[in-house]
This record gives sequence, structure tokens and C-alpha cells, in this order.
Amino acid sequence: MKFVHRVLLDAVEAGASDIHFEPFERFYRIRLRIDGVLRETRRPPPALSARLAARLKVMAQMDIAERRVPQDGRIKLADGRTAIDFRASTLPTVYGEKVVLRVLDSSSARLGIDQLGLEPEPRQRYVDALHRPQGMLLVTGPTGSGKTVTLYAGLNMLNVEHRNIATAEDPVEIHVDGINQVQVNGKVGLDFAAALRAFLRQDPDVLMVGEIRDPETAETAVKAAQTGHLVLSTLHTNSAAETLTRLRNIGVPAYNIATSVTLIVAQRLARRLCPQCKRPVAVSKDQLLAAGCAEADLDARFQLFDANDEGCADCSHGYRGRTGLHEVVEVAPSLQRLILAEGDSLALAQQARALGYEDVRRAGLRKAMRGVTSLREIDRVTARG
Repeated sequence: MKFVHRVLLDAVEAGASDIHFEPFERFYRIRLRIDGVLRETRRPPPALSARLAARLKVMAQMDIAERRVPQDGRIKLADGRTAIDFRASTLPTVYGEKVVLRVLDSSSARLGIDQLGLEPEPRQRYVDALHRPQGMLLVTGPTGSGKTVTLYAGLNMLNVEHRNIATAEDPVEIHVDGINQVQVNGKVGLDFAAALRAFLRQDPDVLMVGEIRDPETAETAVKAAQTGHLVLSTLHTNSAAETLTRLRNIGVPAYNIATSVTLIVAQRLARRLCPQCKRPVAVSKDQLLAAGCAEADLDARFQLFDANDEGCADCSHGYRGRTGLHEVVEVAPSLQRLILAEGDSLALAQQARALGYEDVRRAGLRKAMRGVTSLREIDRVTARG
């Protein structure tokens, strides 16, 4: 169906990360997630619902006769210049099958450290942790916050001839030459923990596990970090302090956390203001203080900007692209002592601030004051402290 082909190509050209095909009782809609925000782009006739789902399932090599259970697949689409990969997922709803396609952008796996949006000091902490011979480096944040891209930027720096790098992922979205990537498969017993145990028999230097989500994976990752390996992984937590308490809740003893975790990167993605149509705004001192700015920040001269909701030819509703907001915390001796004392996340966060580490919101406010993004966007992606 030419219509489906056109939708996919238009989504790629628009820079979408996801494409949603959604059936409802009285209408059918197609939405694109661009720069982290879903926007409706088309409303084909509802009568096409089954045909659209069937066409997408054929392209993804799924069973078109099975409509009762979710299915996963992969689509490779050639646009004449290059091949574009999509990860496909179906979901049976009361009005038909919803299909979501994730655009797999291989170029994101080749991003360098300098393209992540890290400030100079946090960037150096991240690079220093990557060049340690052992330890655990964790990247945290909600789904869609760019954790995998941050990990791969680090892996690309480490991906040289004399290092053996292995990753366990679910799924392997982006293929990288020089890195041994394993697709986990729980149906045959190849979960994250099993893959990690196999890696340890393969003479590894650097290990990456897609996510720590159970005690067995956490225990194996900790042992690897304590026995001369650099381990990179992710957790779904909101801050560095919550990451440390989350590991304890999973079942990792405090002394193992203190001796294995070396660095935590908590992050979000915020939309960049379009440089062509962003507009200056006046914000009072009281509003800035309420937003979380420090008194010292207000002494400097800066101009805040907001998005032009109308947008222009170069952007989508006043924004174009995204930048990272990062909290990069090195697990220093004072934090290790607090971990051993089983301090809660509030105490750990206070200690991190005392050591001079900025949280995600503070990092975002700095970028707003430089005109990179808006206060409105920072409020959308971060919580007020």
C-alpha cells in the first residue's frame, strides 16, 4: 500500500522517533512522536483500519491471521538512498489492532560524547569513569530519555582493537561494528543474567547490560564490576540518589553498592528552541527563584526565551531537536559512607548537592538561561525541587 510507504518516509523526514497507527470507534488516526511529543498528522477512513494493520504486519513479517495477542517484528524500508529500520509492535484493542513503529536511527549510536549536551565538568566525570579499568556506570531516567544513546556514546569511545566489548540488549536496536551484541531471549532462558554469566567466560573488558531489573542480573553485574570489568547499564529511576536506593530495594547489599558503583548519570531530554523563531520573554526575579534558580545565577546578565507556538518552516511548534539534561554523580567516599549507613534517597540527594553535583532540573535551568530551551520545557520534563 503506497499510503503506508508514504507515511513512513514522511515520518523519517520529519525526524519522528515513533509512529502510532490507532483505531477507534468513529475515527482512525496516525500520530508521530517528534522531539518527544506526540502530534496527530493524518486521519484515514476508519474502514481502512484492518487493511493498514495487515499491511504493516506483512512488512514486519508477523502472523497476519493472529489478531488476539501482541506481536513484535522489524521492518526494513529502502528509500532509494539508504535502508531505514523500524521496530514494530502490535496491540489488540477493542476497535482493532494498534501498531507502533519505532524508528531505529543508526546514526544515534555513532554520536560522540560532545554531542550529548553535557556541561564541561559532568562530561569530564563521565569520560574519567569510562576509562577506569573496573566499576559500574549507571545511566538512569524514564523511557525515552536517551539512556541508550548516552551508553553508546561511551561505548564508541571505548570501541578500539585492544578491548573486548560485549552487550546484552532487549532488543538490539542498533548494530555497531566491533561490539559483540547479544539479543536476550527469555523464552529460551537467555535473559540478562545468563548473558552476563556467559560474557564473563569470554575474556571481556567492558560489559553493557540493557537494564538491571531483577536481583540475579544486579548480583551478576556487581560481581563483574568488582572483579576487574567495566560494567555499563541502565535503571528506570528519576535521580542518582533514587538509583542507589533502588539497587538496595532490588536486593543488592549496601556494601556491594558502595564498592561497585562508580558513577551515575541521571538524564532527561528537553526540546531545543528554534533559533529562527524563538521569542524573548521577561520573567520576574521571584518567578526565577520559585523555578529553582539560585540567587547567584540572577546576578549574571541573561535573556530567557520561549517557543513560538506557531513555529516556522525550520521547526515544529517552535522547537527543533533535543538536548540532554544531566545529573552526573561520582560515588565519592562521603556518599559511600552514607550508602553503607543505608541512608535514604533524600539524604543521598542532599549529600550529592553538598558535593556540588547539580540535579537534572538545575542543569535544565542553566540551559534555559543560555537560551537553549525554555522554562516551559524545563517544567515539562523535570520536577520542581
